[in-house]
Amino acid sequence: MPELVHLPADAPMAAMADVLDRDGALILDSVLTPEAVATMVAELSPYVAATPAGRDGFTGVRTTRTGALVARSPAVREAVTDPRISRLCKHLLKANCERWQLHLTQLIRIMPGQGAQPIHRDRWAWGAHLKGIEPQLNTIWALTDFTVENGATQVVPGSSAWPDDRKAEAHEITQAVMKAGSVLVYTGSVFHGGGANRSDQDRWGLNLTYALGWLRQEENQYLACPPEIARTLSPELQDLMGYALGGYALGYYTPPLPPGEGPELVPPSFALRGEAEGAVFGSAEDLAAIGAQVRGT
Repeated sequence: MPELVHLPADAPMAAMADVLDRDGALILDSVLTPEAVATMVAELSPYVAATPAGRDGFTGVRTTRTGALVARSPAVREAVTDPRISRLCKHLLKANCERWQLHLTQLIRIMPGQGAQPIHRDRWAWGAHLKGIEPQLNTIWALTDFTVENGATQVVPGSSAWPDDRKAEAHEITQAVMKAGSVLVYTGSVFHGGGANRSDQDRWGLNLTYALGWLRQEENQYLACPPEIARTLSPELQDLMGYALGGYALGYYTPPLPPGEGPELVPPSFALRGEAEGAVFGSAEDLAAIGAQVRGT
C-alpha cells in the first residue's frame, strides 16, 4: 500500500511542491493549534448540527456538507488565505491563469455508519472537458483526528496523470491518517474519496479548494457571501472569492443605474469598494499578459 508524505507546517515551499508534483497529494502536519481547531469547531457547530445528510451514495446518506463558510466563520477566513496554501496555488495554477479563485468551502462531517465514497476526481465538477492542464488545488483541514476507522480520506498517490476511466485497485489506495489541525493538500486530478466511518465518532474535515480564475466555481461565492457581507472582509479575501476580474475581460459588469448616474465596465470590486478606472475591461498589465501569451503561441 502506498503512503502519503507528511511534512511539517513550516516545510520549505520547494519540498511541498516537489511532493505535490510527484504524488498529487501530501499532508502538512500541525498547521492549526488545538485552540484554533476548537475555535473553528465552535463557530461551525450550529450550522453543522442543522445540516441534513446527503441523499445519494456520492454525497453520503450519513454525511453532512455545510457551506457558505466564508460568510459564517471568521476562523475559516484565515484558513482560506493561509500563505502556505497561497504559495502552492501559485505553483500549481498560475501557469494557466492570471488569477486563481476560491472554488469551494464545505465542512464535511462523516458520521458513523457511512460507507466509503466512490473514488473520483474533483476536477470532474467540469466534466471531462479540460485536458492537459491542472485546474484545481484542494485542501482538507482535519478538525478531528483522521483515522482509518473514522473515514480518513482515501487517496491514490501518483494518479494525477491517469486516464479518467482508470480504476484504482485496493493496493493503490491509502488513507490520509492525520491529527486534528493537519491539512491534506491534493490536486484536482488525483483520485480520492471519503473513507468509511466504522467508528462511533464523527469525522470533521474542512474542505477548502481553489481553481483557475476563468472557470465556473463549484460553490457560487457571490450568493454564498453576497456583497453586503463580502464588503466587510479584507480586500485579499474579497478578490480571492471572485470579487475581482479573472483576466483582462473576465467578470466586469455595468451597474444597472439610470443614464449617466453610474460608471460603465467596472470590476466586481466596485460593488464592494467603489473602485473604477473608467470604461476599460481590466488593467494594462492584464492586457499585456494576453498579448504576450498570443505572441508566444
